[in-house]
Amino acid sequence: MIASSRSPLVWVVHLSVILLVVLWTLPTAGLLISSLRDKDQLAVSGWWTALSTSSQNLTGRAASPEAQVERDGKFVIAGNLLEGGDAKVSAFGFRPLQPSAFKAGALADIGDGQTLTVKDDGSYEIVSPTRMEGTRGQRIFYTAAVPPRFTFDNYREVMRAAGIGASFINSLTVAIPATIIPILVAAFAAYALAWMKFPGRAILIAVVVGLLVVPLQMSLIPLLKLYNGVGAVLGVPAKTYVGIWLAHMGFGLPLAIYLLRNYMAGLPREIMESARVDGASDFDIFVKIILPLSFPALASFSIFQFLWTWNDLLVAMVFLGTGNNELVLTGRLVNLLGSRGGNWEILTASAFITIIVPLIVFFTLQRYLVRGLLAGSVKGG
Repeated sequence: MIASSRSPLVWVVHLSVILLVVLWTLPTAGLLISSLRDKDQLAVSGWWTALSTSSQNLTGRAASPEAQVERDGKFVIAGNLLEGGDAKVSAFGFRPLQPSAFKAGALADIGDGQTLTVKDDGSYEIVSPTRMEGTRGQRIFYTAAVPPRFTFDNYREVMRAAGIGASFINSLTVAIPATIIPILVAAFAAYALAWMKFPGRAILIAVVVGLLVVPLQMSLIPLLKLYNGVGAVLGVPAKTYVGIWLAHMGFGLPLAIYLLRNYMAGLPREIMESARVDGASDFDIFVKIILPLSFPALASFSIFQFLWTWNDLLVAMVFLGTGNNELVLTGRLVNLLGSRGGNWEILTASAFITIIVPLIVFFTLQRYLVRGLLAGSVKGG
């Protein structure tokens, strides 16, 4: 019996796969955890500390002097800085530059004979020998150890923003046809370049390969001018879904044709020859033989094309516009973040909302991709 052993190369491959999975999964998991965290905790610690207690510098305000009561000849304002929970105050202060000047439970002199005490449970007392005047309460700065808090407030804030639902529909309206149309056109072109002999086929293949290196930014403006010129002649409005579908088709076709042509060219020639002997036309061979066998390649490209069109912002702004009714989801979220100023904590929730649909598409097509690979690997008797 010969003992089997794995070569070092196999272990290198396995470790590489594990590393790639970790590198892909960790950012997504961190984004999800961050989107569910309390915004105050998110501002002071990373997502990997989500399950640990965090120390936060917070600010509160005591009740107004109208709430003072007389006790043993002195005037007292009492309350609690913490809104329930298991948080513990470790230090406090009454000046912004000295937020931790006093330990919890210590007696702080705040002037005019008044004293301030903040206990570890957040309860405070302001004691004055004379009646306190004014309409606003004393500001209190304190440091508290806050247990982990998870909430859907970030998602609620994003979903309450006007136009999110319409932008979500706009993104679907752009991404779905912009994925299906290039695949259909590229499949026909790839079959012709792989199995049909005609003059200039090699030149067309070289042109397709050359178009792969053309930057999108370089071709965007000429393509827009061409589209507007044709639209003006035909009387078609400039900013329409048809325009952005055609733009994404033009940008996606070179890669689609290149990938599908290489895949189709590797299919067994005997199958096509047998079909032609049986009287099948090129269209019959394409529909009944090539497309089913090419499903793995079609699924792979559809994943990349959908991710590109769903996350696109530049092409959508140029060919569809930035109006309130035309703005796609990525553009809406950019405007939302810009208008909210420092509320950057909603960035995590916004980002995860944008990747929900691509994740669904990826895992769905990945299952069909594996099924297609397995089905193609089985030969009938």
